[in-house]
Amino acid sequence: MKTKLMIVGSKGRMGEALARLAGQDPKLEVVSGIDQGDNALDSIDHCDVVIEFAHHSLSGDLAKIGADHGKAMVIGTTGHTTDERKAIEAAARRIPIVFAPNFSVGVNLLFYLTQIAAETLGEDYDQEVVEMHHRQKLDAPSGTARRLGEILAEASGGTYDDLALHGRHGDVGARPRRVIGMHALRGGDVVGDHTVHFSTLGERLELTHRASSRDTFASGALRAAQWVRAQKPGLYSMQDVLGLGR
Repeated sequence: MKTKLMIVGSKGRMGEALARLAGQDPKLEVVSGIDQGDNALDSIDHCDVVIEFAHHSLSGDLAKIGADHGKAMVIGTTGHTTDERKAIEAAARRIPIVFAPNFSVGVNLLFYLTQIAAETLGEDYDQEVVEMHHRQKLDAPSGTARRLGEILAEASGGTYDDLALHGRHGDVGARPRRVIGMHALRGGDVVGDHTVHFSTLGERLELTHRASSRDTFASGALRAAQWVRAQKPGLYSMQDVLGLGR
């Protein structure tokens, strides 16, 4: 039986990639594409899963609509406020939602390896995250970079808000021991590059992922859509979809 999809943000680059790849998969069917000016309520009853790659300000309201109609969701936008995240979490008590900053299989393996490296290397290694995206990207750091920072913070028993240091300028002095440097680069048409640096006296370890096509994100989101349909209500990550949870 096909999984029927509603794509929100259907006219964007990710929405177009989702529709194109879904059309090549006999297990999937796009029953509606929603974009600016459309009403999700007009077609929500015809889908099994809502995939949202539009704007973070829409996610909370869409999650409530999905919960009211018993539809699973995949949310791929980033930059959510605290209140928007709470709205998503509230909806996840009624429906299954995959909420991830990045749906690339390779990036989610990077998340996994970053956690292992942080736990193994410990606080003797300075930690820095560098990301680069195209000039049109609205939020910084990227959701993927923030998640990498959160993983590093969690491994040291701290929080991202307490440990993240966003860029440097001027006479900043010596590097504190327990900070996580976060650096966002923007330019050209870069799809997405992320590197986690672990540096200590005498050696340096770097974990890097580079994306050259949005198809890798769309493919992962479609994989998540097929998976989430069969899950119980809850908030899931792409790590859960791939079976990488620890």
